[in-house]
Amino acid sequence: MKLNEISDNEGATKNRMRVGRGIGSGKGKTAGRGVKGQKARTGVSIKGFEGGQMPLHRRLPKRGFNNIHAADLNEVNLARVQAAVDAGKLDKAATVTVEALVQAGIIARPRDGVKLLGVGELTAKLSFEVTRASKSAIEAVEKAGGSVTTVYAARAPHRGTPKASAEA
Repeated sequence: MKLNEISDNEGATKNRMRVGRGIGSGKGKTAGRGVKGQKARTGVSIKGFEGGQMPLHRRLPKRGFNNIHAADLNEVNLARVQAAVDAGKLDKAATVTVEALVQAGIIARPRDGVKLLGVGELTAKLSFEVTRASKSAIEAVEKAGGSVTTVYAARAPHRGTPKASAEA
């Protein structure tokens, strides 16, 4: 095979439509744009325009609220933790922290902490240090003989949050 012999598969490339080349071409005269008017001209973008009437997207009220200070937590179910213990990825004797969960591959990155959820069954006696935990998760861990401690993870300060002053 030589470089000058390489070509695309049959039908892989198409020539572009050449508009405005006479009536016999099928795309002559108005070049597929219809007749006259603003949209027949170049550079026109009037999406959502309703002829001067207030457009629908401006008539409807804005909805919802996005809290910029909300904690971005990883959610971990007890079933995932038990599976990691069974696979030998988590040490039963050590405290289960955010770092331990990252090391075990249960969560990808720490984010703002971990919320422990009570889906699944936990048989191993474990002690947890997490940001938050649901009531059902706490009950299940204590039923298995373990304990849950809530620790608030250090988060990056938001705008407007006063910084700790260094006093000399």
